[in-house]
Amino acid sequence: MSELRLSGEQQAVFDAIETTREHIFVTGRAGTGKSTLLNHLSWNTTKQLVICAPTGVAALNVGGQTIHSLFRLPIGVIADHEIEQSAELRKLLNTIDTLVIDEVSMVNADLLDAIDRSLRQARQRPHESFGGVQVVLFGDPYQLAPVPGDADERAYFDDQYRSMWFFDARVWAETDLRIYELTSIHRQHEEEFKFMLNAVRHGRVTAEIAQRLNESGARPAPLDGAITLATTNSTVTRINAAELARLPGHPLTAKAEISGEFGGRSFPADESLELKTGARVMFLRNDSDQRWVNGTVGTVTHIDTTVRVEVGGDVHEVMPAVWEKYRYSYSAVTRQLKKDIVAEFTQFPLRLAWAVTIHKSQGKTYDRAIVDLGQRAFAPGQTYVALSRISTLEGLYLSRNLRPSDIIVDANVDRFMSHATAIPGIEA
Repeated sequence: MSELRLSGEQQAVFDAIETTREHIFVTGRAGTGKSTLLNHLSWNTTKQLVICAPTGVAALNVGGQTIHSLFRLPIGVIADHEIEQSAELRKLLNTIDTLVIDEVSMVNADLLDAIDRSLRQARQRPHESFGGVQVVLFGDPYQLAPVPGDADERAYFDDQYRSMWFFDARVWAETDLRIYELTSIHRQHEEEFKFMLNAVRHGRVTAEIAQRLNESGARPAPLDGAITLATTNSTVTRINAAELARLPGHPLTAKAEISGEFGGRSFPADESLELKTGARVMFLRNDSDQRWVNGTVGTVTHIDTTVRVEVGGDVHEVMPAVWEKYRYSYSAVTRQLKKDIVAEFTQFPLRLAWAVTIHKSQGKTYDRAIVDLGQRAFAPGQTYVALSRISTLEGLYLSRNLRPSDIIVDANVDRFMSHATAIPGIEA
């Protein structure tokens, strides 16, 4: 069971999901507790609830299933193509009260319309949005965007939709989406830093804010403990490999054990993890005994059948962790949803952590980090994600000064989010 107590505003959103049939979008700045609320919902709802996400790793992180796997949808643009459904799938989709989609900002409008059509078709309610299922969306469009496909796909979206974003799906022309924006930030506590991060999020960075961030980040980077957040996999691989090679001795390799239908390469940790004593590592999931959390950085002190990692002066023995991949199905006996484990991935919950991509840093918190934007930031929200991982302004180090071109905000997101409202009656 989830033991975490919800804040007042999180509880208000939970109550709205639990006591209404409204379609709800839960959003908010980095560190406002969207993941905490989703975890609480999955444990405490009284509804027949299914959780899905656009990518394999995102689905694993929330104990759900990928959208394509859940709905048995083909990859790519679905448009008005026929959607095939087995009797088993129709039974499953008929059992759902509430469909939760996490990281919805990565879901494009065509895919959301295909979900709507799948549910109408399976539940034989052609004139009811999502076939009468309550849809609850989680995500922050200021952080992650849908990935454009090839030229043909981009041309299709240009021709058929106002934008690729989920909020421009056709289904919203006939049903309402209630937007709840969580406002209480749990990651940062300095008002000045929170103010500056919000300016970066919305693309409203003044010369004074840029100067303050650049002055703060211009100090020499620390030689111990600060992770580098970089824009590309190649930069991260190069930094981690070079730092590991500097340590004495030969690396030891831990191979992941993989069982069941794991399909694709969406593994939650390295299939082959190379470590040495002295290696800087990052934990990839929360510890049940609360000795570390997802994103905690430490140093390897000993490697045997287990790995010992020093964190803040304490040495912890780290055992391999098991990630479980789930699939929802319908039980004819109970006439309810079942959630079955169909695959397991076992590996030490560690990754080399001299550097990590900004994308993979999503959802994590660091006391200090070096932000390396390379030649340029190239995706909307990338700079915001990087800066907002860090808990204090004092922990920010920049490999170069921020430039106006590094602050990229999608105009479609601004258009949509201008309708967002903080939760009524809740003090931020």
